[in-house]
Amino acid sequence: MPRKPKVAVIGIKGLPSFVGAGTAGEHIINNLKNDFDFYVYSISSHTHLKSGPYNGVYQKVFKKLPFLKLNGFWYYLISALHARFKGNYDVIHLHNSFAAFSLLFLKPKYRVVLTTHGSFNIVDKWKKFEWFWNANNKFYVKKADRLCCVSKFEKRKYKDLFKLDAQLIPNGIDPVNAALLPSIDHKDYIFFAAGRIIRSKGLHDLIQALRQIDYKGHLLVAGDMNQIKDYSEELYQLKGDLNVTFLGMIKEKEKLLSYLSKATLFIYPSYVEAMSMMLMEAVTVNCPVVCSDIIGNKDILNEDEVLFFKVRDVNDIANKVSWALSNIEEMKKKANKAKERFLKEYNWDNIAEEYKSIYNQLNR
Repeated sequence: MPRKPKVAVIGIKGLPSFVGAGTAGEHIINNLKNDFDFYVYSISSHTHLKSGPYNGVYQKVFKKLPFLKLNGFWYYLISALHARFKGNYDVIHLHNSFAAFSLLFLKPKYRVVLTTHGSFNIVDKWKKFEWFWNANNKFYVKKADRLCCVSKFEKRKYKDLFKLDAQLIPNGIDPVNAALLPSIDHKDYIFFAAGRIIRSKGLHDLIQALRQIDYKGHLLVAGDMNQIKDYSEELYQLKGDLNVTFLGMIKEKEKLLSYLSKATLFIYPSYVEAMSMMLMEAVTVNCPVVCSDIIGNKDILNEDEVLFFKVRDVNDIANKVSWALSNIEEMKKKANKAKERFLKEYNWDNIAEEYKSIYNQLNR
């Protein structure tokens, strides 16, 4: 039997994954691990596992830094240096444009495919380092042998700003059997979820809107509340007598999908997105969606499939949520349309095949 090509993956940060780019990267790996030997670079802030085999791949776990804002840079740097001087791979798959600087270390030795996940969406917590994102996009992204992006917006921006022809490969979904999902204790609730609860996710707008319509139901919030202490304290004060339960980060995918599948509505008031995995997962389990009208959302969904509101507009959020609660059957019809289309257009099997072709081309 011929040797399987070795692919090192930098950027998904940890297996099992539980946020954004990591979730997408893990799907690609799981679909292609019979064809390639994967070596995944991870960091202890994003996995509870130690270095060693996991689910058919090898995971190298570096120890995290105590300084949260330096942790990401450290992870990409140490992963690139390890690959450059200790690794022996056929192809490198690098995730996130923030990591493009590491091509300076990788390129002398390897051919690299870079997948970006929101290159031009700099959230508030990283505004101080916006210059670093800009430098990566301007000087280093072009050094990749193949540039891919998950959103139409990114593809347009790379072409307009840097004359780069990025290959559009979106995120995807897998069919889910809701009957096999774990049971949860809650029912009759609105659901909000994000990997990191930060201002750009718009939870404060949602809370204000629900208070404005005097919502008497239950709001469940899933996500890491420890990212920005001042913002978390603001949310606790803002909720007043609104019935809110903060569930914390839900790392178990099946449990998260169970919350989504049983929600009355999933409301997503985010200010910036490339191609939101949270929205994708809500669609996967037929959850009716009410979301902001940002480009990243409207590039993948339409008004027949979800209910849009004006981003940052509390009054419009209140009006649209009120309408959705009064027209649940219509919202369910929208959810069904979204799921049917997504299963055809955003199928992980097809997406993985595109990466398989890229890996094979780069390995020639």
